[in-house]
Amino acid sequence: MALPVCKPSWLRPILVANVVAEVLIIVTGGIVRLTGSGLGCPDWPTCAQGSLTPVAAQDEGFHKFIEFGNRTLTGVLIVIAVLALWAVWTALPKRRMLHLLGIAMIVGIFVEAVVGGITVWTGLNPVIVAFHFLATIVLVAIATAMLRGAQDGNEVDPGSRTLLVPTITARLAWVTYAVGFLVLALGTIVTGSGPHSGDADAPARTGFDPRTMSWIHADVVMLFIGLLVAMLVAVRLARVGGSQVSGSEEELALLRRSWTSVLHVSLLQGVVGYVQFFTGLPIIVVLTHMLLAAVLAIALTYGTLNLYRNPV
Repeated sequence: MALPVCKPSWLRPILVANVVAEVLIIVTGGIVRLTGSGLGCPDWPTCAQGSLTPVAAQDEGFHKFIEFGNRTLTGVLIVIAVLALWAVWTALPKRRMLHLLGIAMIVGIFVEAVVGGITVWTGLNPVIVAFHFLATIVLVAIATAMLRGAQDGNEVDPGSRTLLVPTITARLAWVTYAVGFLVLALGTIVTGSGPHSGDADAPARTGFDPRTMSWIHADVVMLFIGLLVAMLVAVRLARVGGSQVSGSEEELALLRRSWTSVLHVSLLQGVVGYVQFFTGLPIIVVLTHMLLAAVLAIALTYGTLNLYRNPV
């Protein structure tokens, strides 16, 4: 899946950094959870005993540094998000939707910080933790939309979005997108039902049977893969000059490549998922699974937006 070409040339690195930063916060959040460091800083917004940073008197050991490191990265996210908003506002002054997405990124990060505090106050309630992860996935999708939208340049008229393929193909894509999000949501329930609940001393779990939830998750993954195969067939059948097909050959080729990438990421994610299930959930494999969840959100958002000319 090729990265979009943005002009001016300095714009793309900033927007790529915006996406990467959101992926990194998922990875560091996964490290917090998998090492049982969720309450390494037992208070919020301070870490402990009225201090914003860890203190020597804390009983949390190395966990306090892992949790504090994840909190610190939130500040980096805000700086990059502000820079991304400045970049699209400066380089693409006519692209109001990109400006709104940039503002949504900043607001979302602040909301996520508050939700992070609520997870601490509630002793890592698994429902709040799941929401925390899924909200970050939404921010990954928004950052991806900014990156994809920027490739269309500054001279895009509001309301000029054009569907490149038949309407039924777009509907299938959005259903696939929704099922993909459901897969990620069920994944959070599986994690919240298993041993990696986020705190080493007082695990907070959903109460669901981990094995049962894992199989339900796997069943929905199978449905998702089936929808992806259908999407690949649909976009490969689309031809220039065909019924309800308004895309050029170059646009359709990009669409096919992007949905092929979604399938590749999904298959890899499925393999990693089965490996972690049958090997007793080793930390490094679970963390890889979380990383691929973020990558899947990027690929799925990119593929869905490529159904349109001037999507945002």
